[in-house]
Amino acid sequence: MDTLTLPVTKPKAVVAWSSGKDCSYALLTAHRSGDYDIVGLFTTTNEAFDRVAMHGTRNAVLQRQAQALGLDLISVPLPWPCTNEDYEDRMQTATAELLKRGVEVMIFGDLFLEDVRAYREKQLEGSGIRPVFPIWGEPTDQLARKMIAEGFDIRVVTCDPSRLDPSFAGRRLDEAFLQDLPAAIDPCGENGEFHTAVVNMPMFRAPIPVTWGEHEIRDGFAYADLIPADA
Repeated sequence: MDTLTLPVTKPKAVVAWSSGKDCSYALLTAHRSGDYDIVGLFTTTNEAFDRVAMHGTRNAVLQRQAQALGLDLISVPLPWPCTNEDYEDRMQTATAELLKRGVEVMIFGDLFLEDVRAYREKQLEGSGIRPVFPIWGEPTDQLARKMIAEGFDIRVVTCDPSRLDPSFAGRRLDEAFLQDLPAAIDPCGENGEFHTAVVNMPMFRAPIPVTWGEHEIRDGFAYADLIPADA
């Protein structure tokens, strides 16, 4: 008698999404592993400015990233200014909504900051959602070059001018960018030196055409406004 083989059910997962390269590569790594049913991009936005909370990426770019990936965009709007209490309250509500959708895993693109990882693990502890860190511990110089070699089109949208010249905002992250970085700057900007937005990667159905808008110093950071070309 033939044995009935039941289909293996993969846990539903979302990616903690900032629009940038590290979460994008974490998504690609998790996708290639085949361990998860990845259903969405989970991101926090600044409700006052209609942008990603930290990176300053326009929500219009986020929407096109989700479309290019064929994934749901699950946004958590945050007030501005946002207290830690506000943040945790809204994230708790959002986590409860993820559970209703059957999400069991949240994928993070963190690389080596132990305190950040510990915070994420603490916030999800007992929630029913398990954090995973698929690119944790990868050497950042190798990782940055791996992304470039695999066809990532990465744009630098924000930098900290106390660490990095504002002219780095608005550049493409390529080999020339890495060569120009001061020796003290992490090649992936993991210490907050710069932030990025991805406009093409191996999982995209098509690249996102973009143009640059204004460059400005705001709230102590240098921003380059990335705009979808069809906006």
